[in-house]
Amino acid sequence: MTERILVIGALGQLGSELVVSLRDIFGSDNVIASDVRTPESSFSDGPMEIVDALNPERIVQVVDQYKVNQIYHLAAMLSAKGEAKPMLAWNLNMQSLLNVLQIAKEKQIQKVYWPSSIACFGPGTPVENTPQHTIMDPNTVYGISKLAGERWCEYYFNKYGIDVRSLRYPGLAGYKTLPGGGTTDYAVDIFHYAIRGENYECFLQPDAMLPMMYMDDAVRGTIELMQAPAASVKIRSSYNIAAMSFTPSQIAEAIKLELPAFTINYKPDFRQKIAESWPDSIDDSAARDDWGWDHRFDLEAMTKDMLANLSITGPQNT
Repeated sequence: MTERILVIGALGQLGSELVVSLRDIFGSDNVIASDVRTPESSFSDGPMEIVDALNPERIVQVVDQYKVNQIYHLAAMLSAKGEAKPMLAWNLNMQSLLNVLQIAKEKQIQKVYWPSSIACFGPGTPVENTPQHTIMDPNTVYGISKLAGERWCEYYFNKYGIDVRSLRYPGLAGYKTLPGGGTTDYAVDIFHYAIRGENYECFLQPDAMLPMMYMDDAVRGTIELMQAPAASVKIRSSYNIAAMSFTPSQIAEAIKLELPAFTINYKPDFRQKIAESWPDSIDDSAARDDWGWDHRFDLEAMTKDMLANLSITGPQNT
């Protein structure tokens, strides 16, 4: 069967890179990028549709038009923005997922991918090597929506046999897009300031340890999960996935090894409290055992690759 893949929320941090990789694998015409807004230049090599994830009729139109048999549903409002507009975030994050799951049931979609997050954990969660199965008491609307979403994904798998797959992403860092309103966005922002030769004012404390992942690993891991045999996917809520953990001061020191003149100061805001409710490190042994997950980038490798690519493409104002 030819894979016909719809990516909802394709212009976000993950989607913008995931679409490129999916098109390299399955062909540009077989991967339909979609978002609520029109891109200026992205995805000109294949189909791009305007889709509001809160409009199920529009999703169905695109599914029927392109004979879609896989959906990657990435549209969401992230942690920091969600705290500013909690009801809007809940509605977008939850209703859009339910729209996709119901459409997958009615249209017999072969596979659905939906991203969860370490935000589904909370103050009661063990902070070191957070287990796959543990206390989950999120205290942000983003985290609450991710925990609820995990339960809905597993429900649709158990009740209706929908092949739903998911990863609990840590903070993601990449050079191709600007930050999108998350608590870990400092790990993207900081590189743009460094390349411009500007001081970076960090909104987290210097010792705020958080799990992180380079975007190349996140994209590869997502596709590997979706390509794994169904029998190997034993967790249908969401898999823990990890690569590295670091603090703002540690990433600053890694940058200084490449750019010795770089400077940073710290002015923690409300995002520090969010960071304090999340784990320091993640146990992702289930993903490694079940379908062979393995990361490739550590802090040093990520720093060198980010700076090298931003030197070529040029930093942007954030």
